[in-house]
This record gives sequence, structure tokens and C-alpha cells, in this order.
Amino acid sequence: MARDPSKIRRAREEIVGRPSTPLLSRDAIAMAALHLVDRTGGFTIAQVAAALGVRPSSLYNHLSSKDEIVEAMRSFVFREGGFEAGDSGTWDQTVRALLRRYRECFARHPRLIPLVTAYTVSSPEVMGMYEELAETLSAAGVQNGQLLDVITMCDSVVLGAALDLAAPAEVWAVDQARSPALIAAIQQAGSGRQRSDRAFDLALDILIAGIANLADEG
Repeated sequence: MARDPSKIRRAREEIVGRPSTPLLSRDAIAMAALHLVDRTGGFTIAQVAAALGVRPSSLYNHLSSKDEIVEAMRSFVFREGGFEAGDSGTWDQTVRALLRRYRECFARHPRLIPLVTAYTVSSPEVMGMYEELAETLSAAGVQNGQLLDVITMCDSVVLGAALDLAAPAEVWAVDQARSPALIAAIQQAGSGRQRSDRAFDLALDILIAGIANLADEG
């Protein structure tokens, strides 16, 4: 039976057009690295390449170093979490909204937190968040000399709270506690996300009050 020339031609075009290796991109590399970090807490370039089925040298056409992969992960996590800056009302409402969204982004990947804190922040999405936070705090009256101190404090609260969301349901072993005050606190605190959210809301209240006092003094 004669073969259909058009079908043969289409088959050849499909074979020729099909890439011999998986298509790479910054996001594909970031996702592969992020899966490794979620499982093990770290990654190597060789591991990322193996996960993508390519040679390590292939990654360098998109991201030239481990630092750049970390920043690509940082950027991906913000976009994955739907982080969008924007005016949320008064300065304190804006700060609360920014920090809540920031916490949610990293709460999904708690093992990424120790890794990203070891590298200089440069990804556009994350720098955009810091820029909005800086502008908001500055408009509230925080002086430039203390602005980065306040932002660092915000970072510490948010990242600590994100790690707290990944904590076990029972954070403190009540049967090992000896202080009546601590025993009562553990028993009344509840567990899981409800406890963590309540603690984070309290931290934001204290943080906002402290910033307001600092701005008044300035």
C-alpha cells in the first residue's frame, strides 16, 4: 500500500522539530531547585540538572550561578503566592497587608527560608515589596537612619512566623513543663494554624505600635 507523502512529511517535521532535551527556562530551573529544597533543604547545580534531564552546562545559558538560582526561587515563590504590591489604605494597613502576603509566600516553602537569608536580595518582585514597605514606612515618619532597622525587624517577624506555620501541632511538650504558667499557656493556646495566626496577629500589633512610637519620636 502506498504511503501518503503528506503524512510522511508531517512525521519528519514533528521529529525534526521536537527538542532532544527538555525546554529550559528560569522558572523551570527555579521549580526544579525548589522541589529539591522542599525535600532536602538544599540543592546543587548537578542535582537540578539531573532533575531536569540535562547537563549542568545547559543551565548556565539561563542562570549562571547558584546565587542566581536562589534568586530565581525567591522570585518564583513570590509570584506563585500571588504577591502583588498595592495601596491598602493607611500606612499601618499597608504594612499589615504586605507582611501577611510575605508570610504566606514563604510559609509554603519553609525550608527555603534559611537558604534565601544567606544570599543578597536582588529579584525584582521581592525588591518591589521592600521598596513599597520602605516608601510606606518613610511616609509614616520613620527616619532614613532607622528605616532599614525597621525593615529588618519586619523580616525577622515574618520569616519567623512563616517557620512557625511549619511547626508540629504540639510545639511544646506539656508533659515536660514544670512552670504552672507555661503549662496553662500551652493548654490554652490551641494548636496548628489557629495558634500561629493569633501569635502573628499579636506580633503585627506590637510591631505597628512600635513603629508608630518610633515615627512620633522622629
